[in-house]
Amino acid sequence: MTPPALLVYMEKGGKIEKAKDENGFRHKNWLIRCFQNLFPAFSPPQEALGKGKIMKNRDLALALGHHEVIVESPNHDEHPSDARLPQLVHVVNAYLDRLSELSAKPYVRYVSIFRNHGLEAGASLSHAHSQIIATPFTPKIVREELAASRQHWRKNGNCVFCQIIEKERNSPRLIMENSDFMVFAPYASANPLEFWIFPKKHEASPIKLSEKEKEKENFAKTLKICLGALKNLLNDPPYNFGFHIALEKAASPYYHWHVEVYPKLAIWAGFEKSTGMYINTVSPEAAAESLRKAISP
Repeated sequence: MTPPALLVYMEKGGKIEKAKDENGFRHKNWLIRCFQNLFPAFSPPQEALGKGKIMKNRDLALALGHHEVIVESPNHDEHPSDARLPQLVHVVNAYLDRLSELSAKPYVRYVSIFRNHGLEAGASLSHAHSQIIATPFTPKIVREELAASRQHWRKNGNCVFCQIIEKERNSPRLIMENSDFMVFAPYASANPLEFWIFPKKHEASPIKLSEKEKEKENFAKTLKICLGALKNLLNDPPYNFGFHIALEKAASPYYHWHVEVYPKLAIWAGFEKSTGMYINTVSPEAAAESLRKAISP
């Protein structure tokens, strides 16, 4: 009932094999399956295009790109909070495989990896899945982060995100850390129980994670632990998470990739939507304390 798979993970002889569905054949007994969204927000060009032909003017761009679904497991309810760690590592590997392929296309400027959990968070299917959208421009929020972090780097000679990590390590907003990742509730967060996951090592994009099995496993563990704490604390609430990355090589000195997790616990109404200011009834310090307790045995 889905389009042919662009990427399939299968286990054979104790090793993972990667393939795609071709000539009407559909692979069975898969672990991960990725295919084009049936109702894509962005679609590949029908003819070869270079970067110079994408933008129509300063304000408009053609909706050229890709919109894909990554099915995270053949098991219906194997969401990150409940998934077996090896399966979650496969999900991370699939993110990296698709990021690497899509970001190399000449008409792609940004690749958004995100997850909607629960109907209220925009998930139209209950089976465990994530989505990837590749766009011909950098989205506004990431563009603003890039501009601000570039300005800080030019003025101070260091990465503002690395500074934030150092500060939050000793703050009441810290939730957890391991050898490779740190999780904290951001200062003045917009969403109740919002938290961010940062790699300790400075990288503008997670692409290099593909070379390091230990870091990938620690990232998968971090996702599982923190999303599991959120589930246990609030009886499996709806949430969204999204990767923030930079694809331009020029951003390498000053941008730091990370994942932002937004529990869907409040309704943004007239004030928030008309002003861009958000009323958050849970302080980040209280959010971090609650999540730390939910993580502790």
